[in-house]
Amino acid sequence: MRLAFDEARQAFEEAETPVGAVVVFEDRVIGRGHNQTERLHDATAHAEMIALSAAFNHFGDWRLQDCTLFSTLEPCPMCAGAAVLSRVKTIVYGVADPKFGACGSILDIPSEKRLNHRIEVVGGVMETEVSELMKLFFQQVRKNKARIN
Repeated sequence: MRLAFDEARQAFEEAETPVGAVVVFEDRVIGRGHNQTERLHDATAHAEMIALSAAFNHFGDWRLQDCTLFSTLEPCPMCAGAAVLSRVKTIVYGVADPKFGACGSILDIPSEKRLNHRIEVVGGVMETEVSELMKLFFQQVRKNKARIN
């Protein structure tokens, strides 16, 4: 999770919502990413999607069985769905997302029995550090908006 947090700090430095993610297989990072939605003008450029894509490239396959996806923020429906489709074994996240969270907060895609694959989910890892970074980011966003108005 520490490496995902490093990715989140990089997103923060780039004025992106500070979310970072890594995919791990057999104790090795095979994919990493941080939010790049603003820079790329792409709503799908979430940290998890970028990390998953890097992991697909690593294996040369879309199946990520026995892999763990670490994300600083609870994955949204798109990212949780991509993890299910990729056959990820475990999702570990830092902070729950009460607005878009799809790993138990609003939806629970990884546990959906009607889907053909389910994922173990662990939340609250490094929750304090991730929460503090998110709060700092959104304080800065509000401050910058106040200056513009």
